[in-house]
Amino acid sequence: MSSAVICYTFRRCPYAMRARMAMDYAGIQPEYREIIFSNKPPSMCAVSPKATVPVLVLPEGEVIDESRDIMTWSLEQNDPENWYGVTSEIREKSDFLIDYNDTEFKIWLDKYKYADRHPDHPAEYYRSEGEVFLARLEGSLSQHVWLLDDVPGLADMALFPFIRQFSMVEADWFQQAPYPRLRSWLGNICESERFQRIMVKRPLWKF
Repeated sequence: MSSAVICYTFRRCPYAMRARMAMDYAGIQPEYREIIFSNKPPSMCAVSPKATVPVLVLPEGEVIDESRDIMTWSLEQNDPENWYGVTSEIREKSDFLIDYNDTEFKIWLDKYKYADRHPDHPAEYYRSEGEVFLARLEGSLSQHVWLLDDVPGLADMALFPFIRQFSMVEADWFQQAPYPRLRSWLGNICESERFQRIMVKRPLWKF
């Protein structure tokens, strides 16, 4: 059995992105296997039938195939700056934000990105529904440097890939939108050395 941690990933996937951020933070260096969705490796599909990334395979054979669980596992191994949060209140708020992001906000994000596939409403409608969450985050950032505290935490790293995607749908609009703190927060993460590391282009894994 391999002694390496294996991570099937796709560079631009926001779920894989946040998992890679947590692993980099925790000092975990897996064997990354970059895939494309049009040609998924049979080995990945065998260990995770849902066949989406990220998929983490631990040396003892345990499989973790939810990005949030990979983040949690990573922090359980090493959490040097206490991303988990120092109080139960912060942890509860963090869980709420991540839950909302992964359910409600993700729905509007996808419809906004692919508005042509959802002709019931124009893109502006889906954007405005997503802005409910953006406004909430902007309010949080008026109270703290980061979403829930003056130091970065799990919620920041779990949410930013999705806010990044939202910002890129209409980049000119986002730059003028009334979310200056959110823009600064997103910029700080995306300009960080950690983000640059986890976004390095890797060759496709040959299987």
